[in-house]
Amino acid sequence: MAADVSGGALAKTAGISASMLSRIERGLVSPSVETLERLANGLGVPTSRFFGDQARRTDFCHVRAGHGVLVDRIGAVADYRYELLGHLLSGNLFVEPYLVTLLPDADPYVTFQHPGLKFLYFLSGEVLYRYGGRTVEVREGDSLLFDATALHGIEAIQAQPVSYLSVVFTLRE
Repeated sequence: MAADVSGGALAKTAGISASMLSRIERGLVSPSVETLERLANGLGVPTSRFFGDQARRTDFCHVRAGHGVLVDRIGAVADYRYELLGHLLSGNLFVEPYLVTLLPDADPYVTFQHPGLKFLYFLSGEVLYRYGGRTVEVREGDSLLFDATALHGIEAIQAQPVSYLSVVFTLRE
């Protein structure tokens, strides 16, 4: 059922009186867990929706083109340019969106390994990408989605310039 349902229709679907629903909405009574379950079912949402603190979770990030934060990389991935495209401070999900550009002296690197899920969308170039024991040819417009706990990375650069969107999703501890 849609969340834009009328109060009367919701009360009927939930099996409670319209006056009870009105009193709940105005904070005059505290509904029982059973009543909350009925209302959630009537709205087609999980009961947990009533307990989420959505009002305080208002992070919004807008990064203008070319104004992401450059992240310094040292060692084998020094010529991989990482531009952080945004961040959110609230919630349990940590999301790291990067625009990755391989500079002319970049070397293949296949030993990335970290917690979370990774999504890659290739904007330019052509590479051989290794994931665990598997290698795939990837080019502009191709995407990859995988568990980042396995060894992964670019095994060979076949056509330059190489750039891709990399988004890592991890749960906060």
